[in-house]
Amino acid sequence: MKVPFNRMHPVGRELDYVAEAASSSQLGGTGPFARKCEALLTEHLGGNVLLTSSATASLEMAALLLDLGPGDEVIMPSFTFVSTANAAVLRGARVRFCDIEPNSLNIDASRIEALINERTKCIVPIHYAGVGCEMDHIMSLCERYGLSCIEDAAQGIDSYVNGRPLGSFAPLAAISFHESKNLGCGEGGCLVINDPSFLDRARAIRDKGTNRHAFSVGLTDKYTWVDIGSSYTISELNAAFLFGQINAMSLITERRLSLWQRYARQLAPLREAGLLSWNDPAPEMRHNAHTFYLLLRDERQRAGFIASLHDAGVQAFFHYVPLHLSPMGRDMGYEAGDLPQTEDLASRLVRLPLFFAMRDEQVDYTVERIFDFFGSGAVT
Repeated sequence: MKVPFNRMHPVGRELDYVAEAASSSQLGGTGPFARKCEALLTEHLGGNVLLTSSATASLEMAALLLDLGPGDEVIMPSFTFVSTANAAVLRGARVRFCDIEPNSLNIDASRIEALINERTKCIVPIHYAGVGCEMDHIMSLCERYGLSCIEDAAQGIDSYVNGRPLGSFAPLAAISFHESKNLGCGEGGCLVINDPSFLDRARAIRDKGTNRHAFSVGLTDKYTWVDIGSSYTISELNAAFLFGQINAMSLITERRLSLWQRYARQLAPLREAGLLSWNDPAPEMRHNAHTFYLLLRDERQRAGFIASLHDAGVQAFFHYVPLHLSPMGRDMGYEAGDLPQTEDLASRLVRLPLFFAMRDEQVDYTVERIFDFFGSGAVT
């Protein structure tokens, strides 16, 4: 049996909407389907939502909105995708990496305060695997020290803490609709603007620094350059596919949770035997089953584990190489040993296949191959 790691799959009327968009006269950004997506997401999240070409674009827009620049410092975890750091570095700001905590693999909120100084301007927490950070504590730090906050909720659509959706805590938040995410359209994202004072400028930045939106709604008689910006809008074809995905969001989350729980039930004996582990979200967290990951004994065992699954036709992968250990991170002055929890957990983590169209028997087959690995003597 072949078990791919991920497959984006139409769930409802995505292809009908794409055909409708293709037959229209508008395929560029901020078209009818983009506006429909924004309306649905605004209703779901509570803040004003602007659809973008990617979560990367959303993070870069957030950095522009906060006027990050040389002399500023931004605190974030090293266990994240490069886009989180690039958004700050592109503006000339310095990144300060914070260690993660082992129960969620999110930024360790108890360690943030020690990194704050007179140059700190922003904290960027990452909701890893759709499991929320300690946002109440992080936002209280921001209030105490006069800092901004950007939620990197790239993996967090349809996840909640105490009934509140991820992406609704900080003044600005980024969500991804890449094909690897729960809701996808190939490439796409959105910027969630929970502080309405940012909205007008965000629209200008998204439209290459122009007042195109104000012009289109009749607020000005001139369409011109008013700010710095770039081309951050999404194609109408992508927005049309995404519209179908958003309409099926509850169905997608329900199915992914069913698959996540199937893994957990069947792998429980290996967990109880101490051969592997994973983190269960806290009781107040309603997660979206973005990822089912395992923590193995060490990096060497993980390499053998992944190779064994690949030999059996199952695509499993590790995740981020900690940014502080990358060539860029070392150029910033970081070295091995600086963030011990991040280095340990990142070296032992492996992600199992999980996607909406995955069949129950594919989960069962994957679990059987995992039991084979632990029963083969390959783990000694």
